[in-house]
Amino acid sequence: MTERKPLGVSFESWIDRQIREATERGEFDDLPGAGKPIPGQGEPHDEMWWIKQKMRAENLSFPLPGTLALRKEAEEARAEALGARTEAEARRIAEEMNVKIRDSYRKPLSGPPVVQPLIDVDEVAAEWRALHPAAEKKPAPPKDPKDPKDLNDAKQPKRPKGSFLRWLGRR
Repeated sequence: MTERKPLGVSFESWIDRQIREATERGEFDDLPGAGKPIPGQGEPHDEMWWIKQKMRAENLSFPLPGTLALRKEAEEARAEALGARTEAEARRIAEEMNVKIRDSYRKPLSGPPVVQPLIDVDEVAAEWRALHPAAEKKPAPPKDPKDPKDLNDAKQPKRPKGSFLRWLGRR
């Protein structure tokens, strides 16, 4: 902390002296960003610059009005459903989004009036099946009649059906 400004000295000369002494002591050497241009220099002035900078740093998107955010969320949900691992998961994602859309019908959101249609779950499932043909059930290959496992199973006697006590009673 610095000492108080002397009474007979103007602020400018006192501040200049403080800066000169700090420079002589080397307190401004090796500061981060030394010798680099000031970021944002030459760009038009924006009142929300610090908010935009923070959102870029946090990897966030600019907040949209409620109705437009719902539309964007519906598009993202549809894309997520098409990328799901199973058809049931794709249907679940589409149905959850439909619940949110129905809620927006009941209590209007802020922003311009935009009617978001419900997602057709069957259509999403059909698109998912078209994108994932390998996920459809494949018929089991026919058993090889000469398979040694099948021959061993046929030679072994069958276990008696019923309880153990009933089996003991037969003897």
